[in-house]
Amino acid sequence: MPVSATKGLRVAVLADSDTRWKWGALTAKRTVSAESDIRLDGYLLRGRATPTPRQLREVGVHADSLREVTAVEFLRAMSEESYDVLVISLVGGGVQAMLHGLRRAWDGRTKRPVVVTGYVGVVYEKLADGLLLRHGADLVLANSRQDADRFRAVYEGVGADASSVTEVALPFLGGAAYEGEHGPYTVVFAAQPSVPENRKDRTYLLDRLVQHARLHPEREVLLKLRSRPGEHTTHLEELPYQKLAQRSDLPPNFRLVYGHMGEVLDHTDLLVTVSSTAALESLHRRIPTVVLTDLGVREVLGNHHFVGSGCLASWDQLDAGHRPVPDAEWVARQGVAAGGTSRTESGGGSYETAFDAARERIARLLATPQLPPLAPYYTTETAPGYLPGILARHHLGPDGTPLPGAPAADKEPGPVRQIVRRAARGAYRHGVQRVAPVIRRMGEL
Repeated sequence: MPVSATKGLRVAVLADSDTRWKWGALTAKRTVSAESDIRLDGYLLRGRATPTPRQLREVGVHADSLREVTAVEFLRAMSEESYDVLVISLVGGGVQAMLHGLRRAWDGRTKRPVVVTGYVGVVYEKLADGLLLRHGADLVLANSRQDADRFRAVYEGVGADASSVTEVALPFLGGAAYEGEHGPYTVVFAAQPSVPENRKDRTYLLDRLVQHARLHPEREVLLKLRSRPGEHTTHLEELPYQKLAQRSDLPPNFRLVYGHMGEVLDHTDLLVTVSSTAALESLHRRIPTVVLTDLGVREVLGNHHFVGSGCLASWDQLDAGHRPVPDAEWVARQGVAAGGTSRTESGGGSYETAFDAARERIARLLATPQLPPLAPYYTTETAPGYLPGILARHHLGPDGTPLPGAPAADKEPGPVRQIVRRAARGAYRHGVQRVAPVIRRMGEL
């Protein structure tokens, strides 16, 4: 089946946070069809990071339908609905649970969707763990040639089928290439919810950003935040920068900003971060990009991923006017085609052609009369002490069937239930962002 024959398909995306909804929905649009004529149904897995309406608007990726579900509700929907492609955009444990649940839900069916999964951004930790939890999908997407090689090595190293690994690129890269300084010159620090984690390091970064604004009053200095107070994204944020900034005397050329990252990059002259995927978005557009070394180059920070990039620098260097020059070979290995036109190491094509292999593979699978049952590497034989716990977190038994008493509803929750649910989420977020830090400080006395 040619790539163009994948038009007019029904596609479902299951996501558990705003960033993973963005990745999943854009991955569906880029890998299922180069055109826009697909029906896209979104399912948001209910949990601590379920995106708010504001977060969904900020992501800016729309679906034909969108509803919040539990894992069991989703599996029921997949047993009743008929989709061509399913994109699972969850944490590794969630992916594994859904693969086993779907295998059970589709037992006996002659036709099932093509199942796609992958990673939202840079893979800098838990490589083997995360990959093996994603094994069993028809396509496990790698965002670069470097990742594809690493993924295959892990699967082959444990004797698992590596044919599902498919090289693509991050689906949210794009925008106009950087053409020169704006007025005023704008420095953007892309904050991360969990990197670094402790108050001392986060306060240090904020102080240095404010100091840079004072040293360069002619510049506009922006702190780009992922979520507003009370919201969660992919990772927990115990110490939001908004809270830390309340205690600072901020200069007039310093601002906190939210919104779509691409729109912020439209006016950025220098992007600074610890290890955010925003660095790859920035490099793609040829915007000068810095990955900070102030807190060390460490795996726990994720900035070790950028060794060899030419982007590593400190605030002292930036204060003195340093402008980084990225290493072209390193950028190419990351699946980043600067400006959207550079030729990549993976296939000599542009960014737009980076998804052709996935489209072709999906098209071939769709043309297959009957796909085999999903076959994850983890089973009750290969991981009897690990898999049952992963499935139980999503109220599934070891064979993928819903456990007795699993939360599931046949209809939308009523107003009272919705109010109680919002209150519970608010209490959880309050505990994470206010109570937990206090208890931790008390424990250090």
